[in-house]
Amino acid sequence: MLQRMSGVFIGALFGTVFVVANAHAPLSPAVGVTLRVIAVLTFAGLLALALLAGRRGGAVVDADGVPRADWFRGKFGFVVAAEAVLLIGGRLALREAGAPDETSVAWIALIVGLHFMALAAVWQRRSVAVPGTALTALGVAGLGMAATRAVVWVPFVSGVLSGVALLAGCAYAIAQTYRSTVRP
Repeated sequence: MLQRMSGVFIGALFGTVFVVANAHAPLSPAVGVTLRVIAVLTFAGLLALALLAGRRGGAVVDADGVPRADWFRGKFGFVVAAEAVLLIGGRLALREAGAPDETSVAWIALIVGLHFMALAAVWQRRSVAVPGTALTALGVAGLGMAATRAVVWVPFVSGVLSGVALLAGCAYAIAQTYRSTVRP
């Protein structure tokens, strides 16, 4: 269970970081602070629920009843390496092309979303593709907005909303894990 939950913790942490780093102008300061507090409290709640599920014990199994022995071997490394190359290379290319600074968060959302979609295929878990699809769409939307006067809203659309999508996906995964420890 710890192995699967580590991936969920990473997703929830990055979701929280997406919100905390991007909940700023043009949002009002009060809305920005509120969103940051909610994100941090959500992360803390997810952590507590996951730890409670871990104390209850039991192996995490997939829908087909087969336990996952190791989530982070094999093709996982290739997916993460490709993600790193695309994140760095893309951000450098956007900077060289003179793209607005706001495009960075849109690019990150796009690549992280594609990374989740690739992991959904590697791990054969459609549920991982849900936040991946959301982040990919929010990244594409932000990149499209960067060429318009709406560029100031890119951090909200591609950053805050991506963070919410990650936190929601992690909440779903942790809730499913918790429920599986409650069942007889």
